[in-house]
Amino acid sequence: MLYQLREAQRAVLNPLSNWAGSMSQLYTNPYSPLAYMPFANRVSAGFELMYRLGKEYEKPEFGVKSTLIDGREVTVAEQIELSKPFCRLLKFERMLPQALAQRRDDPTVLVFAPLSGHHATLLRDTVRTLLPEHNVYITDWLDARMVSLSHGTFHLDDYIAYAVEFIRHLGPNGHVMSVCQPTVPVLAAVSLMATLRDPQLPRSMTMMGGPIDTRHSPTEVNNLAQKRSFEWFERSVIYRVPSRYPGVGRRVYPGFLQHAGFVAMNPGRHATSHWDFYLDLIRGDLDDAETHRQFYDEYNAVLDLPAEYYLDTIDTVFQRHALPLGQWEVGFEGKRYRVAPEDITDVALFTIEGELDDISGPGQTKAAHELCRNIPSSMQRHLTAAGAGHYGIFSGRRWRELIYPEVRTFIEAHQGNTQQGAAQRKRA
Repeated sequence: MLYQLREAQRAVLNPLSNWAGSMSQLYTNPYSPLAYMPFANRVSAGFELMYRLGKEYEKPEFGVKSTLIDGREVTVAEQIELSKPFCRLLKFERMLPQALAQRRDDPTVLVFAPLSGHHATLLRDTVRTLLPEHNVYITDWLDARMVSLSHGTFHLDDYIAYAVEFIRHLGPNGHVMSVCQPTVPVLAAVSLMATLRDPQLPRSMTMMGGPIDTRHSPTEVNNLAQKRSFEWFERSVIYRVPSRYPGVGRRVYPGFLQHAGFVAMNPGRHATSHWDFYLDLIRGDLDDAETHRQFYDEYNAVLDLPAEYYLDTIDTVFQRHALPLGQWEVGFEGKRYRVAPEDITDVALFTIEGELDDISGPGQTKAAHELCRNIPSSMQRHLTAAGAGHYGIFSGRRWRELIYPEVRTFIEAHQGNTQQGAAQRKRA
């Protein structure tokens, strides 16, 4: 019933929000006489704030149209490489001129975006930074309310199967990068491939700010999952998609509930940000105002998660700690396998954490090294980014200037490290 009430609220707020947006323009447009009234800028700022607080935020575009390679501007085309019911594998095709033809051999990086509320466009800065020196792919997860029930359910095991399929598609010369939530299923996918001696294993895996073992430095997110029972999550946050969407009847964890949780973690910070936005509009500080718009256009755009996948994650990752305890079994291609990271021997591992991460605490991602104990120490690396929060490890100045150079160096160092291992697996 809550989802239906939310839809009713949207029906009421949308006309009001649109009206507020129009009024804001009326008090700033130079052709409008209202723009020359006293305090017009304050009135306009108030209406725009009302508009942005009430509007519905749709999925943003990646907007990566070009990149700079060796001093040349190169056009980038966004292409669908593979299309699955719950995800699209996107490729950012660099339209290289003949003079840069040799750059087609740049390392291939498959970025696994989180399926945890926000769209893959949250990693826009990650993609933009990687592009000049890598061939980049990313998982673009679909809003579950837009997926028809005819496509069935989507469990954590299905996520792992998607990951294996995508890695196999790119072949043994690829590198995988997982950001936040997907570190767990991606590690499971690579472990499964190693167990099966799959010749398509990637050359390296970079894991950033993920809940590999949430018993280390538990955060508020982890504590909530521990305090509440599995039945509470199923009863309190799972609802059925209403009739106006293609996924009508599908059980989901609605995006609007996730967004409420995001805001509740730092309500004061968000209130201050909106107030500062209002003051920026009054002062005419358009650059800061536009930065605010861009951030919240992304932050407020959320998607529904398949209920089965979300509940599996709560149970497996946050309550039973099945991966670090060696008790996780997954179904794959008609059989069941224990997730065994110790089977990985020739895939390089780089873990990255933020010193101030309040979502995946320090030590949670680093725990992957203990699990992947048979990877040679020369192929393992860990970095704790000083002063970085959760988003700072994959977006913003610290990512671009401090973290990315380390990632680039790591990928370069292991670009050829699995050729022999891949050949051995193929023979086996």
